[in-house]
Amino acid sequence: MGIGPSTKETSLHHFRDPLLDVISNDNDIDLLGVMVVGTPQDNNDKCFVGKRAAYWAEAMRADGVIISVDGWGNSHVDFANTIEEIGKKDIPVVGLSFIGTQASFVVTNKYMDTIVDFNKSEKGIETEIVGENNVNKLDAKKALALLKLRIKKAKNRY
Repeated sequence: MGIGPSTKETSLHHFRDPLLDVISNDNDIDLLGVMVVGTPQDNNDKCFVGKRAAYWAEAMRADGVIISVDGWGNSHVDFANTIEEIGKKDIPVVGLSFIGTQASFVVTNKYMDTIVDFNKSEKGIETEIVGENNVNKLDAKKALALLKLRIKKAKNRY
């Protein structure tokens, strides 16, 4: 398992990223930045990058984080770890991932309760159509709406 043609984000997708477009044009959100985190092979390194991402979000005093993964299967280990590390810092987090018919993750944790599935294929499978299963504007709007709700809920706790 891993990145295939339909879950592969093309260069053009990165230049016109719908998630960045939706967030940066929302007047309620102060976009702090975009963090790019790799997918290491070694499990110790997987834990390390997740913790570093969480420390970075905490140091920036982020009110919330949207994390998106360009891949699935083994990449979900890193995805789950990073979500957990951010959640442990009491930072609201929403995920975006290709899930489709697999309907579950390789690993999970209690912070993975708000994930937007950006599967687009009718059968819910990874296909041979380049970029078919990528985040679009509707997915981005869903993720942002969910994050706003989580931030509001977190602020009401205090």
